[in-house]
Amino acid sequence: MRPNLPASIEAAHGSRPSIAAGEALVENVYQSVDPYMRELMNEDGWELHGPLEGRTIGRVVESRADALPVGAIVFHRQAWRTHSIVTADGANVLPDFEGVPLSAHLSILGGTGLSAWVGLTRVARLQADETIFISAAAGGVGTAAGRIARLLGAGRIIGSTGSAAKAAHLTEHVGFDAAFDYHDGPIADRLREAAPDGLHVYLDNVGGEHLEAAIDVMRDYGRIAWCGAVAQYNTPLDPPPAPRNLYDVVGRSLRLEGFLVRNNLDARPELYDFLVPHLRSGAVVPDETIVDGFDRVVEAFLGVLTGANTGKMIVRIGD
Repeated sequence: MRPNLPASIEAAHGSRPSIAAGEALVENVYQSVDPYMRELMNEDGWELHGPLEGRTIGRVVESRADALPVGAIVFHRQAWRTHSIVTADGANVLPDFEGVPLSAHLSILGGTGLSAWVGLTRVARLQADETIFISAAAGGVGTAAGRIARLLGAGRIIGSTGSAAKAAHLTEHVGFDAAFDYHDGPIADRLREAAPDGLHVYLDNVGGEHLEAAIDVMRDYGRIAWCGAVAQYNTPLDPPPAPRNLYDVVGRSLRLEGFLVRNNLDARPELYDFLVPHLRSGAVVPDETIVDGFDRVVEAFLGVLTGANTGKMIVRIGD
């Protein structure tokens, strides 16, 4: 597919860019900004001066592709622009779940929710009544994981986050049994207080000291699903020394497995079947921070890296 035209073209010239056969022009409505984008800014990531990518929802306003009719609401990855030119190979029409907000397709039904689902069900295989620890618990993946773990019957759900206010949000609104600000003291000590009998499962979104602490508190034969390492995204050439206790994985028969959500897209129908009824009933509410305006995309992205969001950070570009 040819490169997307800059977002400024339509505004500058007062007309839409032309599309070729098999293409559709999409007016973007919501865009996701995510921690993984910071990784792509390193060497061998995003092409310098090239168009950026990201999960995006928009409305087809002009089409020469039968699979993408005008008016259809589609998901694509041609982000960081107000309008995108897509093909049927690079976009798909979203299912219409009555009573479910459209933005949920970027939060709990989107890549963040799917990451949580895959980590809990396919990698860690969380069982009823087990104790689970979730790091970066007030973020997009963390809040989704907490809500899903509760629905799966977890016995005790513990989260770490960056402030007392976010910790209170997790216990009062998301369904966590315990949550703590990781700035308040050694993480392993806080975990022992919250899980005196140890952890069965850890969903890691942080790495570094969090992973070291979790290994220290895991029960024998515990499982660690490693989803991300936000603690080192800004220091790729100077990774943290932790976990210094990695060999304990052997001595205590722990299982640590990393995963990429893009390798598990076939799990999306499972996620829909599991969550959509709870979203429709109101039993589950998507945790989202909405930032309005295309001109605030960079601000929203930087906010993700500094913890400005509670739940999934989403930029609302259009109506």
